[in-house]
Amino acid sequence: MSKERARRRAEREAERERLAAARAAREAKAARRREVRDRLVGPVAGAVAAVLPRRPVRVARQRGYLARRRRTENGVVAVLWFLVQVLAWILLDSWTARLGVFLGSILLLPVLVTIVFDRRS
Repeated sequence: MSKERARRRAEREAERERLAAARAAREAKAARRREVRDRLVGPVAGAVAAVLPRRPVRVARQRGYLARRRRTENGVVAVLWFLVQVLAWILLDSWTARLGVFLGSILLLPVLVTIVFDRRS
């Protein structure tokens, strides 16, 4: 019986040592990362460190039919708005008229987008 207990104790101690070694390796790796980060951006105060991201965040573009359709619609709207501005610049000589077209197009753009691209119908 005592041999079995000794064997189990040895297994527990070996597991404990393995976990301690893994923890020490993780802490050493984190310390190296902190050291590299501090060399690159300088030491960071405690309150600000929580705000900084741990790693760069990659923003993925949404995929699928609806996302593609929305991107197409937004592109069409942007191109048409830009063309209206260019035509106003070319055809109108008055700065007040150009400003009026600019402000009018900004104010009417959401209304026209809602009417033309309404998804409820």
